[in-house]
Amino acid sequence: KVLIDVPRSDLAEELAQSETKVQVLQDTLQQVLDRREEERQSRQLLELYLEALKTEDSILSKVAEPEAAPRKEMDVVDTGTSSTDTSATTALSDQVLAALKEKPAPELCLDSQDLELVLKADAAALASALGWDKQKAGALQSACDQELSKRLQQVQTLHSLRSTSKGKKTLP
Repeated sequence: KVLIDVPRSDLAEELAQSETKVQVLQDTLQQVLDRREEERQSRQLLELYLEALKTEDSILSKVAEPEAAPRKEMDVVDTGTSSTDTSATTALSDQVLAALKEKPAPELCLDSQDLELVLKADAAALASALGWDKQKAGALQSACDQELSKRLQQVQTLHSLRSTSKGKKTLP
């Protein structure tokens, strides 16, 4: 980095080379630095993607494990107390509803599946389940939609990077 910032004439004099050769050297060094920065950013994006996959897998395994949840839903339906509140509550777990109520930006705390469930929920039922007005529930659904779109864009970017990197040879 220091060699890139040194004036070309000073570096040429110090290395006893022509300014043209020094310019080529500085350009090459800049390209190496640029490539390293791109690689660093790609690694960060890949780490985010892998972390998201781990989180999604752990949540999927937790969802697949317990069999108590369907029984609870069945009990609610069997008692005959179903209402719009109940339909929102059965679709969204108590944990998700608690996160929606308590977190300042709940869309950042939820996994993608829960974001989709919040988006699919009826705004009036969601508002009723959370004890909010319909406008606040609609704003929450909008924020969840934006976060889900952002996550999908990141995944698409990663797939694009992956397909691009497959076509290139590995550098030594």
